[in-house]
Amino acid sequence: MVSLHQRFILTLHISVRTYRAMANVGGGAPAIGIDLGTTYSCVAVWKHNRIEIIPNDQGNRTTPSWVAFTNTEQLVSDGAKNQITKNPANTLFNVKRLIGRRFSEAMVQDDIKLLPYRVIQGPNDMPKIMVTQMENEQQFSTEEISSMILKKMKEVAEAYVGQTVKNAVITVPAYFNDSQRQATKDAATIAGLNVLRMINEPTAAAIAYGIDNMLGLTGKRNVVVFDLGGGTFDVSILTIDEVGKFEVKAVAGDTHLGGEDFDNRMVDYCVEEFKKKYEMDLTGKKRALGRLKAECEKAKRVLSYATQASVELELLHKGIDFSMTFSRAKFEELNMSYFTKCIEQLESCLADANMTKGNVEEVILVGGSTRIPKVQLMLQEFFGGKELCKNINPDEAVAYGAAVMAAKLSGDTTKMIKEMMVYDVTPLSLGIETKGDIMTVVIGRNTRVPVKKTHNFVTSEDNQTVTRMAVYQGERSKSTDNYLMGSFTVSGIPPAPKGVSVIEACSEIDDNGILTVTAKIVSTGRTEKLTVNNYGGRLSKQDVDKMMKDAEKFKVEDQQFKRKAQAYNGLDDCIYHLRKKIRSNDVPPKDLKNMQYALAETTRWLSNGRVAELEEIERRKKYLYLLSRFPFQK
Repeated sequence: MVSLHQRFILTLHISVRTYRAMANVGGGAPAIGIDLGTTYSCVAVWKHNRIEIIPNDQGNRTTPSWVAFTNTEQLVSDGAKNQITKNPANTLFNVKRLIGRRFSEAMVQDDIKLLPYRVIQGPNDMPKIMVTQMENEQQFSTEEISSMILKKMKEVAEAYVGQTVKNAVITVPAYFNDSQRQATKDAATIAGLNVLRMINEPTAAAIAYGIDNMLGLTGKRNVVVFDLGGGTFDVSILTIDEVGKFEVKAVAGDTHLGGEDFDNRMVDYCVEEFKKKYEMDLTGKKRALGRLKAECEKAKRVLSYATQASVELELLHKGIDFSMTFSRAKFEELNMSYFTKCIEQLESCLADANMTKGNVEEVILVGGSTRIPKVQLMLQEFFGGKELCKNINPDEAVAYGAAVMAAKLSGDTTKMIKEMMVYDVTPLSLGIETKGDIMTVVIGRNTRVPVKKTHNFVTSEDNQTVTRMAVYQGERSKSTDNYLMGSFTVSGIPPAPKGVSVIEACSEIDDNGILTVTAKIVSTGRTEKLTVNNYGGRLSKQDVDKMMKDAEKFKVEDQQFKRKAQAYNGLDDCIYHLRKKIRSNDVPPKDLKNMQYALAETTRWLSNGRVAELEEIERRKKYLYLLSRFPFQK
């Protein structure tokens, strides 16, 4: 096929009334903003005319993005992270690096070599995570695991606002492709959330900065958001003005670059040192590597404020204690290639925005890894000694901005919220494959979204009645070097000489960055439509519905576990009070024997394992309670 004609339409402003109708908001619980991070997640809400970062049940303002399965329950957040050393194969983290990807991708293969849990190839090349719970092996998609984290953030918000929360704005890395975005949206649906909008993480951070500095803004200000987190890196250039207009000019980044990579370089170095010193290879020793990684992460954090940090582990492998000291210089040497890559992406982003370093008035740091002194130094040097903006919390800024957007889409009437306008861009070019495996770009990268663009194609052969439309995302000239988003067949083309029949392809990217492609045979009006949300094994509506039911099942199981645990604790209390009564000699001699027998028998029953029905536990507890108050008499 050969491209003949193109035109595009930008639809920028969607009214608040439309969103209120879509979301069914107003009068109920407020919409929330969620930063679903690789290593930590955060949730916020607009309340009392300001943004509140919501602490979790441990009192922490960020929550580990970890899930674990034990023989008795499913754990999310701190509880999951704290038990990794004794249960590494069933403790899941870094799932965001797998979501929306194919199992066969090189990055996925590299990642799973470093993970203590098992990842297998599922249907249609989807990564599937294997865990063992209650001695049964189970498979989970990355969407299901991510939904468990999102559900935890939903519960944290509900405990704070005192109502059932339904609506949310969720952030994604700016460089997430369509498949990763759709997978994240599916995860939210499984968690019981209605996604009002998905926005790019640097854009959310810029909103946080803009809202905090709105009163001091005059004219326009060009800002760079440098977002280096636990698993992903994004850089965005935006223009912000005093009337609350946020316009993204360009984005760049890497969905596979962050603090986890810095940790892994440290782990690799420790493994080599251990091998040199003791002639033993720790590769494949999941428990040892899990402990080593946890210590390396701690050392990395220490090196953000100290010049050296120790990694010390007792009985790391085969009874051997291991210790070594990392200097800040050694840490920087190990990770310099990553730091340099960040600066290269920044240069590319400036070029795409048609700006120079001198055009940038503010550099905003977002993400925990921006605390690394070398990263800050390289940024300052790049911008000629400019002071970096550190007046927003790098761990909370993304959730903060998401909550502002949630308030706007919910129809909040606060002046600065109501007047705020956000114009984002698509991070990657979208194209359709034409003859010769050529990627014909339909929507270029850094095009403002939402966007709708038509592109006319003609048949490439005489009497051609069928053609395949393959949709790709990426920046390479050869279509197959890019990411295949999906394909569909257009049939019923009237026979004609090549170049006569015209197929009009309409590509539309919505506010969430999700793509729909429609093809129409111009002469007949016949249309075919592709919503790219189920390619390469992504979830169908039936899959999502099933996973929602499974999530509800887990909720019921967790509630049953808690009730059973409480019953066991109540039984323990009865045993304690019974023993206390016996020790106090407050039992008539004629009843002592029966009471001692009941105590011994119940203790023996408990020691044989805690597998029993709730009713049996309650029955035994009630019997001991009655016995302690009204001693049994023959």
